[in-house]
Order: sequence, then C-alpha cells, then structure tokens
Amino acid sequence: MDESERLTEVFFDVQRGLPRQGPGTDEQTLKALAMCTELPEEPDVLDIGCGPGMQTLALASALGGHVTAVDLHEEFLDQLRERASAAGVRDRISVMRGDMTDLPFGPDSFDLIWSEGAAYIMGIPEAFAEWRHFLRPRGYVAVTEIAWLVPDVPAEVYDFFHNGYPGITDIEGNLARIGAAGCDVVGHFTIPDAAWWEHYMTPLAAKLPALFEKYEGDEAALAVVEEARREDELRRRYPDAYGYEFIVARKK
Repeated sequence: MDESERLTEVFFDVQRGLPRQGPGTDEQTLKALAMCTELPEEPDVLDIGCGPGMQTLALASALGGHVTAVDLHEEFLDQLRERASAAGVRDRISVMRGDMTDLPFGPDSFDLIWSEGAAYIMGIPEAFAEWRHFLRPRGYVAVTEIAWLVPDVPAEVYDFFHNGYPGITDIEGNLARIGAAGCDVVGHFTIPDAAWWEHYMTPLAAKLPALFEKYEGDEAALAVVEEARREDELRRRYPDAYGYEFIVARKK
C-alpha cells in the first residue's frame, strides 16, 4: 500500500460507521423526490455514490420501482445490504461496486438519477454531462451540492473548502452549470443546518478523540483527522456562510 492509498484508508476510517457521509435526512430526500412529479409508477432509479445508503432506503420505500445503488467502497455497500434487509426492501435494491466516472449503463436506462453529496467528485458540469446519457427522455436527476450562501464568504471558510473543492460556487452558479449541461432545473432548496448534525456532524465529532489517539505520532494521518475536526469547527462558527443545495432537474 502506497502513501496515497494509506491516507485514503485513514479517510474511510474517519467516515466509518457514520449513518451518512454528508448532510441530509430522509425528510430532505423525500422533499426533493416530491418534485419529481412525472415519474412512472415503477421507476428505475440509479443512486450514485450511495455510501451506506440511508437515502437509498428512503427512495426504495417511497417508490414502487427498483433502485440500483453504486459506490466505490465495498464496506459502505455491505452496510447498505444489511440495512436494506432489515428494512424489508432488499428485493427493491441492487447493490453494485463501481466508479461514478465509468459506469457500465447504456443510454435511456433510468427514470431518475440520485446523488447526495457525491457529484462534487466529478464536478457538477462533468457529472451532469455524463449521467444525463443514462436518463430516459425527460428523466430526472437530483443532487446535493455545496454552495456559498453569502456574497462575502469569510476567508478561513473560503480557503478550507476551495482548497478541497476549487469548483465550489454559489447557488446560481450551480443552477447555471446544470442548465448548460442539458438539464432544466425543476426546483431547489437549501438543506437546513439541523440536517448537518443528526446523521453526520454529531457522530463524526464523537469519533474524533479516539482517532487522534489512534494515529498519535503519525503526522500525515493526523492531518486527515484534523481536517474533519476543522470542518466541525467551521460548521459551528459559520452555518450561514455555506450549505448544501438540493437541486432537482430534468433532461432536456
């Protein structure tokens, strides 16, 4: 294992066991789903970057169709399989290990593509331009994407997020990118601050002391853990400066 792979494993150690790998709740998932008003009775759904799949279960429970859930990390997929079985929806979910940049689906395969907190890996323009080919005519795509919420972002917040994600922009910038990628925006809303905490930031913060102890003396690994601590600190200090926007669009 080289150093890059080792630090990736440290990152997954930070994320391991969290209910979600980003902000959100079932309430927000279902609110966005309600914007998809013209889905067929039994839609085919693709959940990209599903993680442990809390939103996957919400979609499978709310819809009469089938959800294909894709993630690169097998441990998250194992969690999803267990959760789906416990929830009684395992027969409605296909779980697949795969890279979102190289998905094996043909054109017109899905009625709805879902991706909470993962599209940034490719970038919104690239993700929408690629994924729209998998959608049937006038199919829907729903994503959550981080965005600036104020015109004057505090410098320390800007530096933290811009260093990790240079493509970050404001809400209007994200909507324009989606339109340029061949999709019509149906609706959007900002995920409330409370939705950052229950399933993501609070359990993440609870893990940090043990992780700092585990990696004591390992400067590179501690830097990964410190980044998570810093994210928690900034969220507490600047909740109005940035957030996640839930955006629902349709293929033109």
